[in-house]
Amino acid sequence: MDSYERSPEEMREVRILPDFTEMAAGSVLIECGRTRVICTASVTEGVPPFLRGSGKGWLTAEYAMLPGATPQRKARDGVKRDGRSVEIQRLIGRSLRAACDLTRLGERTITIDCDVIQADGGTRTASITGGFAALCLAVDKLLSSGAIQDSPVVRQVAAVSVGVVDGVCTLDLEYAQDSRAQVDMNVVMTREAGGGMKFVEVQGTGEHARFSREELDVMLSLAEKGILQLMNVQRDALGERAGVVGRKPKLVLASNNFGKLRELKQLLGDRFDVRTMREMGIALDVEETGETFEENALLKAQALFDLCHCATLADDSGLCVDALGGRPGVYSARYCGVHGDDEANNQLLLKELENVPEPRTAHYGAAIALCRPGREPVVVYGRCEGEILREYRGEGGFGYDPLFWSKDLGMTFAEADAESKNRVSHRAVAIRALLTRLEEEGE
Repeated sequence: MDSYERSPEEMREVRILPDFTEMAAGSVLIECGRTRVICTASVTEGVPPFLRGSGKGWLTAEYAMLPGATPQRKARDGVKRDGRSVEIQRLIGRSLRAACDLTRLGERTITIDCDVIQADGGTRTASITGGFAALCLAVDKLLSSGAIQDSPVVRQVAAVSVGVVDGVCTLDLEYAQDSRAQVDMNVVMTREAGGGMKFVEVQGTGEHARFSREELDVMLSLAEKGILQLMNVQRDALGERAGVVGRKPKLVLASNNFGKLRELKQLLGDRFDVRTMREMGIALDVEETGETFEENALLKAQALFDLCHCATLADDSGLCVDALGGRPGVYSARYCGVHGDDEANNQLLLKELENVPEPRTAHYGAAIALCRPGREPVVVYGRCEGEILREYRGEGGFGYDPLFWSKDLGMTFAEADAESKNRVSHRAVAIRALLTRLEEEGE
């Protein structure tokens, strides 16, 4: 369908054929009207010198218009590449990197090659749209092989051209329109996991005329409409493999304590694909030699990260009683000398506080350490205040919960329902601090 058969708001027919070649990790043929581009994604171990030792990956792109792509033969790029090709491949690389969290790739490089076999306008935008599909196919293979644990593709990206042709704002310019356009613009946008659209790049030029703010707004609206259509075509072409886009990263918890696991899954499940060590087939027992909750949490998270190479989270928490100089502290789980014997720990605590008058003030403290590929560890601390009672109250919770009376709730943690406890607990305070840190990073 050419420009004379389309309305100004109508896209050309777009097709994406996945697995177009057999050798590359990912490949597609994208057809936008008569424009056809082969996009391949190749994976190599290693990264450029500026990233070595960082744990981060890299994505780059190359673009070429093959000699028979246009009516008049275009010479092949030699050692000195055509300036237009260099500018376009940089645009493709920037656009696709905007869709990725390359810390999840490890020290690998993905190269997207875009070879135009037939050009009828919009080759750079077609390369971005097709290159994204090829990238997803390559990432799916890396995940299936176990080479990586998490998808680096955190959002979708596509691109389209718009312009003013014969005084009319027009979507998806083909060559006959582009060659006489008063205004020519390329727009690249992402779609976030939550569905929100954001701009990556807007390249607009008044080729033969200036353009108004009103015309700009119309063109951007047309571009967003077209890009949403292209994103639907991408997903249809990828099928089940579109699941690599925006997939929650795995987060393995360094604990086998059922109470902690349930609590942390409730608090973190919206952001991470939370797994236990048992679910990952990992057995790990780290000696807690730290003198603080923070040191022990980081020891455990780092040891687990070294085994599974994805995000890991460990906490160390306990009860700190003022009258006991902060004990049991880091020894809370093994206060009685045996790890995890809640009843014996509680009985020893009651015995040691037997002659201490009220208020027997105390706080629960929790340190949480998060380790992730290509990033510095994050360690946060949370606490909640209370008192130690002389007798058990409630049937829920675990550890010292039947004896810990929460100032926030006016009851023991063992009396509180899970939702109420999660709202004020030391781990909840620490996790809120962690989520705040992640929000500040843009995660």
